[in-house]
Amino acid sequence: MTTTHSRPAPSATVPAPAPTRAELVARAEALQPLLREHAARIEAERRVTDEVIEALTEAGLFKLTVPRRFGGYESDVRTLIDVTAAIAEGDGSTGWVTAVVNTCNWLAALFPEQAQEEVFGAHPDVRVTGVFGPTATSRKVEGGWRMTGRWYYNSGSSHSSWALLGMPVTDEDGEVVDQAMVLVPRSELTLEDTWFVAGLRGTASNCVIAEDVFVPGHRVMSVPGAIEGDVPADHGPSGLFRTAFAPLLAVGLAGPQLGLGRAALKLVTEKTATKPISYTYYETQRESVGVQLQVAEAAMKIDTAHLHVHRAADDLDTAAARGDDLDVLTRARVRADTGHAIDNLMSALGTLLNVHGAGSFADTNALQRIWRDASVAGRHAASTPAVGMEIYGKLLLGVEERITPFV
Repeated sequence: MTTTHSRPAPSATVPAPAPTRAELVARAEALQPLLREHAARIEAERRVTDEVIEALTEAGLFKLTVPRRFGGYESDVRTLIDVTAAIAEGDGSTGWVTAVVNTCNWLAALFPEQAQEEVFGAHPDVRVTGVFGPTATSRKVEGGWRMTGRWYYNSGSSHSSWALLGMPVTDEDGEVVDQAMVLVPRSELTLEDTWFVAGLRGTASNCVIAEDVFVPGHRVMSVPGAIEGDVPADHGPSGLFRTAFAPLLAVGLAGPQLGLGRAALKLVTEKTATKPISYTYYETQRESVGVQLQVAEAAMKIDTAHLHVHRAADDLDTAAARGDDLDVLTRARVRADTGHAIDNLMSALGTLLNVHGAGSFADTNALQRIWRDASVAGRHAASTPAVGMEIYGKLLLGVEERITPFV
């Protein structure tokens, strides 16, 4: 990864050892009863409750990707996946917000040293959320840019400290010369309550608005540069912040969807011991060979999703730990892995709904919320299955045409 700034002086104090992946997953699993207790309220209020945010903060689950020198854990991608999956088993919206915050915190750590100090220096439990689309205008001024825009949809907006937003970079003549991500304190932005949707209702993915906000140059990072590994930060030759940019953005949000799949499988299989099959002689579903086959099929598809996501995460982590750059074919396969995993999860959920029957859709049944959350999460643009397959297929066949720079 090419760097453009000198490396900061080492801290005088040595950070305490970071928790292991197993420890962090255990912390997430310990919160599942609280998450299930608050799930209906989170959905009704369309935001994660303050009590849950406080519990996640106390467990350190918002600082998985914060640099160690700021008190973060600097965990790897596999840990991010496994922790957010465990959280989503308790509540999908909370798992999604946790994944978004940790992904955006990782992005913030790629900015210059001065920006990192502003974001993380006050507290390692800072929460950055973001929207990458450059749906704004900018005007070059002394020391930076003045920016005005509206960004849909900023997941976790109700609890964010900073926003990471897409901005077209202009020169003195007003011509667009680059596309950037910029960091803006949440206090300088306003929110419009726009998140009225079928699933992931509790993510508070509202519209964030900037009106002639000043963005200093040190809080601006080129997106094309970041895709190519050229970022302002210097965290050393290897480690989390050497992870390939676009592949992490694709797979980083897969964890909650794995957790939703596991939650659905657990709910349906537990009910088979007492739930009869109407209009048959079966007193319980578990006696039926048809149910046995369908449950096995769903479980295998959920396992397939885990295998693909874990392979993708392990490829990213191995390359980053070695300080290697992933080749473009592997980066494309990570995108395809993510989409294929989502396809399998959605198929598994459909099968589990068939097994559970019409009762799945009762308001009091958690399965319908899991299904709605997964259906919305699975349509996120960063992991659209068809797009990922097309990107990968073109490269496998040597087709030079590119449909996106995010590979």
